[in-house]
Amino acid sequence: MDRTSANTGTRPVSDRLAFDENSLTQWMQKHVEGFEGPLEVEQFKGGQSNPTYKLTAKSGQYVLRRKPPGRLLPGAHAVEREYRVMTQLGLNGFPAPRTHGLEEDAEIIGTPFFVMDMVPGRIIWEAHFPDTDDRAAHFDAMNATIAQLHSFDPAAIGLCDYGKGEDFIARQVARWSGQYVNDVEAGRVEAMDKLVDWLKDNAPDRSGEPVRVIHGDFRCDNMIFDAEKPEVLAVLDWELSTLGDPGADFAYHLLMYRMPSAGSFTGLLGRDLAELGIPSEADYVAAYCERTGRDGVADLDYLIVYNMFRLAAIVHGIKGRVARGNASSAHAVETAKALEPLAELAWANAQAARL
Repeated sequence: MDRTSANTGTRPVSDRLAFDENSLTQWMQKHVEGFEGPLEVEQFKGGQSNPTYKLTAKSGQYVLRRKPPGRLLPGAHAVEREYRVMTQLGLNGFPAPRTHGLEEDAEIIGTPFFVMDMVPGRIIWEAHFPDTDDRAAHFDAMNATIAQLHSFDPAAIGLCDYGKGEDFIARQVARWSGQYVNDVEAGRVEAMDKLVDWLKDNAPDRSGEPVRVIHGDFRCDNMIFDAEKPEVLAVLDWELSTLGDPGADFAYHLLMYRMPSAGSFTGLLGRDLAELGIPSEADYVAAYCERTGRDGVADLDYLIVYNMFRLAAIVHGIKGRVARGNASSAHAVETAKALEPLAELAWANAQAARL
């Protein structure tokens, strides 16, 4: 699958995800300062979970994120949380889109939603940053951005109650194991069953880690870069954000080094990093540790396996949404095919882990 063409740009709103545009226009007039219609609505191609729309009006361009219609798993598709964390981080100097309003009344367009500014720039869908002149500087910008996120004291930015925080890894392993086991429509995978047991049996003591706001899906295609220079203008897709273990969040970001360079999930495995001008995994870890005042990332191999399992569990959920008929992305079926190869990769990393 060509991830760039599959995810870049917009398409007409699908019949299943259409809504009353007049109702939205009236809401925008009440809640978005300076809004002036008429309103044109398109659907972004990308996005596996929460449907996302481009809104074009005389007053400018906006983005709408909503919960998908249909039967949803408990706690999933939390647009309310996305709205809150982006709002608070943006107020404290972090690159997040400016938010305009959250609507929890499902009567307006059928499900809860929020509206934010559309940030002009470039989304890079491939981990090797094709057609990019200075890859090292772009990687350094990503590194600096996640380090900035993990530097915030949640209490100081109004997010002390954004999640439980403590015992994060144990709770997350239990959560994603449960979601995997309970999503019966998606079926079972042998490697996933093995990983459920391995993660429980090899859990490290992470009690000394600070509690920080974590993104949960921090990767290059969830950022908007400046079109001309290596600068992160906005971090997107905060559905999986919470308070938790920053080392685990960073390890998820590091998956780009462990994932294959082709398929539904792009990575750097097998590529010549020196030739591309991309820092090695060790150098990238060292830069993050220097920025965050760490001596290293403890339990890194376990955290890598945990994050691969979690990603596989998310894909398992996409497969379940396909089976239930409420997947929001046009290429969800193709993404779901990556489940077994991803689970096998996670199991291979578990067997090679140095614990």
